[in-house]
Order: sequence, then C-alpha cells, then structure tokens
Amino acid sequence: MSLAPRAVLVHRRTEYEELLARHGTHGQAAFFLAARGRSADEVRERHERTRRALAAVAGAVPLTWRQTRVERADLDRFLFGPEDVVVVVGQDGLVANTAKYLAGQPVVGIDADPGRNAGVLVRHRPADARKLLPYAAGDGAAADELTMVAAATDDGQRLLALNEIYVGPPGHQTARYTLDAGDPEPEPQASSGVLAGTGTGATGWLRSLWQQRSSGLALPSPTEPRLAWFVREAWPSPTTGTSRVEGVLGAGQGLRLTVESDRLVAFGDGVESDTLDLTWGQTVRLSVADTRLRLVS
Repeated sequence: MSLAPRAVLVHRRTEYEELLARHGTHGQAAFFLAARGRSADEVRERHERTRRALAAVAGAVPLTWRQTRVERADLDRFLFGPEDVVVVVGQDGLVANTAKYLAGQPVVGIDADPGRNAGVLVRHRPADARKLLPYAAGDGAAADELTMVAAATDDGQRLLALNEIYVGPPGHQTARYTLDAGDPEPEPQASSGVLAGTGTGATGWLRSLWQQRSSGLALPSPTEPRLAWFVREAWPSPTTGTSRVEGVLGAGQGLRLTVESDRLVAFGDGVESDTLDLTWGQTVRLSVADTRLRLVS
C-alpha cells in the first residue's frame, strides 16, 4: 500500500524571531531598532503576516495527509521522501535553499509577504493552498522543470544549486587554477573566482556579471538545459591568461577547474555555510545537473 502524501512546510525564522533570540525581549529589540531608525512594530507586523501565512497553509493540508515542518537551518538534516509535496512558505530565496535537497518532489511556492518579494518562485498566495496541494500531488499537475547546476569533485563530493555555483577563494585572496572548457589547451588563470549559473539565476548574480562586461552571450531561460559561466576579474600575467572568461554549457558538457591554490571553496546560491573545500591539485567539474526542480505552476 502506498503512503498518503506528506506535506512538508518549509519556512525560516523571521527577522523578529531572530531579534528576540538575540535581545531577549520585545522592549530590548525595539530599543535596538529605534537606535537605528527602524520601527519594531513594522518588523513584528511582518512576522505576524508570515505566521498567519504558515498557519493558513497548515490548515489547508488535506485531513488524510501527513504533515510536518522544517526550518531552513535544518534542511541539511531533514530526510525528504518520494511521496512529499514540498510547500515553501516565505521568499524566493527559500525555494532556492530547499531545491538542492530534493529529488523530483513537487514544490509549491507560497508568498508569505506579498509586495515585498519578487514572486518568481513563490508564485501563490496562502489562500490558494487548499486547492494547490491536492493538485500538486496528482499525476497531471503542471510544473516548470527548472534547470539546476551541479559541482562534482574528483573525490566524490557533490553540490547542487538552483541559481548558481561559485568556485573561488573563501576570502579576498586570488584564486589560482587551470580552466578547461573543452578547448585543446586548458588555461592557467588567476582571478577572484568562477561563477556558473542557470536561467533562474540569470536574474541575479549571473546577470550582474553579464551586464558588467557587456557580454554578448545569450543567457539561458529557467527551463533550458543550459548554463552560462563567467570568470570574475581574471588577471593576466606571464603564467596566467584571460582568453577564456565566459561561455555556455549544454547538457553533457562541463567546465573543469584544477585547483592551484592552498584552498578554494565551492558553494551554491550564496549559502557559504554549505561548501565544498577544494585543495591543491583537486579537480571540480561544473555542469547541468541531472536533477531538476519541479515548481508547480
């Protein structure tokens, strides 16, 4: 007998909750904010809107389903199941934070604070959840299959991201590596890092680099199995080149970096707490991921 669907409600602590954890009481938090020209009432009201949204979604879960909640900080320790319907209640970035831990489960993005979020990934309102959840669990649910980017090292480490993966120094040092984009001769480089991103990420950091250099590359669309990559601030020297600083990767293609620094890191979607550590001589390959994010339309 197959298990009933489980609704997994993904959320994060609000700014108000973080302030209370740091300062202890509402009064102390209000004093802290007032000293910086901000209102505690406005922060608390946003907190209340988020809590109401989460409660509305929880109340919309069908009675025959199971349900649970997971906070963003616990995602790396949470075991998602194949029967899960993942309901992200929050901001667009929370969908990206969740995506790397999934394996094809449908995702419903609920905007907890309409008007403050772009709504690219959290496309629905809390009131829509009652109809959306049974729909998402059905076989015919319409969903966008969003491309993800993968980093894989020669010792078996692996990292997924929905927007982009950055490979570079952990601080402000120079990254040294040899870049192999499939050309006859790989190029030794010194730079502040390499970024490879998807069409979903092409509205953020990737687009910033694209615009900064007035690139002629056509950035991918979110569902297109293609990545764009850029080298940040490549430095020419007698031993390092700058001839390969941007490109695109299709399905089956990869960008390979061989580390020539004491330590580089790779992390996805700006989450520096979840990194791959790369040491001298190690190789990392960036490519289109086999996994896609199923975001319910």
